[in-house]
Amino acid sequence: MRAVIQRVKSASVSIGNQTAGSIGYGLLVLLGIRSGDSTREIHWLADKIVNLRIFPDEQDKMNCSLLDLKAQMLIVSQFTLYGDCRKGRRPGYSAAAPPQIAEELYEQFVQTITDYGVITETGKFQAKMEVALINDGPVTLLLDSDKQF
Repeated sequence: MRAVIQRVKSASVSIGNQTAGSIGYGLLVLLGIRSGDSTREIHWLADKIVNLRIFPDEQDKMNCSLLDLKAQMLIVSQFTLYGDCRKGRRPGYSAAAPPQIAEELYEQFVQTITDYGVITETGKFQAKMEVALINDGPVTLLLDSDKQF
């Protein structure tokens, strides 16, 4: 499981002209699910994200977590995080989980984050979406449950 995490002042995701999800201060998480991922990866990644100390404290040091600040999270599925660009010019997506499996794990991830008490918004799985954000910092991090980076 992979995630691109962006600390944001605000973020939203739209499908067509309709807003599907919108948050204020918090994290935008683009989530990719790999073949072979399971609830183990969900729990590791969810715990890591909600507890990352990437928000500023009173001295403007990154010492606070999403949970500390009761900030919000927008989660958007993004299979392209498993795009393999090492050969040729067209990415291959063979490492990404099949849609029916990925959707179930995506929904479980969203529920796990919600269970932490985080106000959570989402996009729509497999929809063509437009994501808008105001990156705060900017702070952008990459996480991989296989710890490849």
